[in-house]
Amino acid sequence: MLNRLVVPARRLLPTQAFARGVSVLVGGTASAQLLTIAAAPLLTRLYAPDDFGLMAVYGALLALFTVVASGRYQLAIPLPETEREAAEVLALALTMVALTTLVSLLIVALAGRMLAEALGVPALTPWLWLLPLGVALSGGYQVVSHWSVRTRAFPAIAATRIKQSLAQLTVQLVANPLGGGGLLLGYAAGQGAGTLGLARPALRAVIAHRVGLSGMWAVALRYRKFPLFSTWSGLFNTLGKQLPPLLFAALFSPVAAGLYALAHRVLAMPMTLIGEAVGKVFLSSAAEAHRRGELGSLVARVHDALAQIAMPVAILLAVVGPDLFALAFGERWREAGDFARWMAPWLYLVFITAPLSHLFAVLERQGQGLVFQMLMLSVRIAAIAIGAMLDDLMLTVALYSLGSAVCWGGFLAWIARLTGHSPLFLATSTLSALAWSLLLLAPLIIAEWLVPMPTWSLRLAALMLSGALVGARYFFLFRKAYS
Repeated sequence: MLNRLVVPARRLLPTQAFARGVSVLVGGTASAQLLTIAAAPLLTRLYAPDDFGLMAVYGALLALFTVVASGRYQLAIPLPETEREAAEVLALALTMVALTTLVSLLIVALAGRMLAEALGVPALTPWLWLLPLGVALSGGYQVVSHWSVRTRAFPAIAATRIKQSLAQLTVQLVANPLGGGGLLLGYAAGQGAGTLGLARPALRAVIAHRVGLSGMWAVALRYRKFPLFSTWSGLFNTLGKQLPPLLFAALFSPVAAGLYALAHRVLAMPMTLIGEAVGKVFLSSAAEAHRRGELGSLVARVHDALAQIAMPVAILLAVVGPDLFALAFGERWREAGDFARWMAPWLYLVFITAPLSHLFAVLERQGQGLVFQMLMLSVRIAAIAIGAMLDDLMLTVALYSLGSAVCWGGFLAWIARLTGHSPLFLATSTLSALAWSLLLLAPLIIAEWLVPMPTWSLRLAALMLSGALVGARYFFLFRKAYS
């Protein structure tokens, strides 16, 4: 069914390789996230905030294992010039995933209950058996999807995104009587959906090249910077992102973790996954662009496009975030909208900058990437510690988000310098995106901030008009990518 929809759609794609790859992955990701967003109002009425807190803690634990599951060797799969060497890296990465899965299984078996109680979610104990299953599924998906990136099988990756969302939402809706466990079952099911389709060509390559232990050992040494530096860099980055649900549950309550989780799921995940799609295509193109001396122009083009896409969303959250959450998910989720308002600057900078972080791998500067992630983790820990000492949840969210935004802004300036651009050049793109966003959202801003006590009908009309203007702008940017 998906193939019958994807194949005709290919005729609508741009002929330029980078734009075409981004269009395919973003299209699949956007479709998957539309399903998630469409189901969210139903899920928030079927499940309580503490149920979402349970899923947030499980998701955080899974993310920490997944980011180190392959030793980050999957990032090296697109780099070798020969298919045989790439297949050896692939086999090595899959072997690392198997070993990490075994480690997670032992941890759950020996210390699962203590872990759940230490995190303030003892209700997670009977569901921790899903952790090693999730590590195997999500870690394996990361590896085979990077093989698909190397072979530019972007339509196949896009199709798996849709399958993952469908599987996750179906299980979560059906398993509602299980409470928070239903959310966990759906989350785990979504990790593995569609993986088999990507795994077949990857495993065929391993068999065809008769990959052996000697070849795997050789590439393990050749790309040792990935486990030595990128693993720690990825772990620090993921730990920094997963600190809020873990520490909010332990220091405040599972409800606090659930409120944050909804804000992050509805807002950060679509932006992050679209940015991840751009990042995958950027990784496949950046190595070649670097060899041709065209890396700087590629970075500038990607940054400008991402800024134009993300800025209207960030402004919208800042203006009407709490009201949007209360309207869409119910009044008990209004505080999650307040979280989203503080998260807007951080999410904007993550969206425009995270895809470019693949430069660390392309330029083999993983050590500098590690320093950046260590710095940002320190800032985030300090922010949460200050908020917890003052026993103020909203202050904790604000400090965490603004501290993260400052770090990502500094990283963007470093990228500009590394690729031969002045920070002023990238700032110009940002100011252009800001000006366009304020112009497009002017009806909503006027209704919210300049009209005394606006009626719901006026606010709704202003929101619809601004939405139409933003949609028209996105359509223009889409057309421009095809020219």
